[in-house]
Amino acid sequence: MFDSKPTLFLTTRWTIVGKAARSDETEARRALGDLFNIYWKPLYRYIRRTGKSPEDAEDLVQGFFERLVAGDGLRMADRDRGRFRAFLLTTLKNYMVSEWRRDHRQKRGGFSQHLSLDWRDAETGLSLDASHHHSPDSLYDREWATAMLTKVLNDMEREDPEFDRWKPFLSLSRESVPYAEIAGRFGIGEGAARVAVHRLRKRYRQRVREEIAGSLTDQSMVEDEMKVLFSALTEDCS
Repeated sequence: MFDSKPTLFLTTRWTIVGKAARSDETEARRALGDLFNIYWKPLYRYIRRTGKSPEDAEDLVQGFFERLVAGDGLRMADRDRGRFRAFLLTTLKNYMVSEWRRDHRQKRGGFSQHLSLDWRDAETGLSLDASHHHSPDSLYDREWATAMLTKVLNDMEREDPEFDRWKPFLSLSRESVPYAEIAGRFGIGEGAARVAVHRLRKRYRQRVREEIAGSLTDQSMVEDEMKVLFSALTEDCS
């Protein structure tokens, strides 16, 4: 059921950015739009935490994506920074400072006709307490990690119809996995249950690694990036 063989790394985000910067690369721009459809929420929440209203945050995200997909903002990309998430945040900050007053007057909702953006969902659980001890930048890393893991889980579920019923066991520690219960539920031996969960975890780790690797220019940064993102997830942000 769970193939333990690693797949090839997905096309890197930077490859997509580079191709999308060329005016004739329509497919690459579409791929870039797909990435934004996955990772827009960390940017929206970052903007909200800087004090912008929901309406202004919507306008900023839409204008920012329009600008990038049109290719104008891609020239600001600094590949030496290495991390796609850092590129997005830095470029957004530049856009907020210099461009949004002009561009945000576009009709609200124009860009969301092309991407399915659930603004209300982005507001759920959003902490805007001014006394919060975490900066918008550090919380952005947390939001990015969450979006990345959600993408991995959604991809695995789409590829394997049986994944949904095994997914709950990914969040359990090795010591708390109820192998006997799994064996009884799925009609397999306990040994087979252990093998299945082991393969599931191994496949999940590999897919997370691939997703992280795809957002970096330097593959030697993968381990450090994994530590940064998982640290952001486990850090107390309450």
